[in-house]
Amino acid sequence: MTLAPADPTAQTGVELVVLLTDDGTPCGTAPKADVHHTSTPLHLAFSCWIFDAEGRTLLTRRAAVKRTWPGAWTNSFCGHPGPGEEPADAVTRRAVQELGAPVAGVEPLLPSFRYRAVMDDGIVENEICPVFSARLDGDLVPDPDEVDAVRWVGLDELRAEVAADPSPFSPWMLLQLRGF
Repeated sequence: MTLAPADPTAQTGVELVVLLTDDGTPCGTAPKADVHHTSTPLHLAFSCWIFDAEGRTLLTRRAAVKRTWPGAWTNSFCGHPGPGEEPADAVTRRAVQELGAPVAGVEPLLPSFRYRAVMDDGIVENEICPVFSARLDGDLVPDPDEVDAVRWVGLDELRAEVAADPSPFSPWMLLQLRGF
């Protein structure tokens, strides 16, 4: 079983995100709670797609209390590396926090993914967001403040669902799905 790295919020209790210049250079930090608004600055994030032995991916429905895209179906989980934390290490840490399960085999899938998306209420996501794949290394016990539901789906089935109606899915998941 793979253990998660230490939580970078352990000392202060405040989750910081890494702010970036347009070319991806770190230029500061800000509390996560203060970053997502109508003029969200560019910041570092990550996405992870968990796959099982049959090639299915784990989709999660974002909890209704999430600030961005509440209730949307999305890739397995996402998060923000802390200052000085490698994105792959953040994947390992965040899997335990969000899904209640460790992951193994973390590999880059779309290492230079970047996107900007605007919700109907004007809240913006603006991220350089490397995308990883991984596999579960334990049983799922999702945090209800993060995840309302989970389901496993084959990529062909997911692509068919997206083609029929993309509205239930997060914009970043839709863009990432096109990339592989």
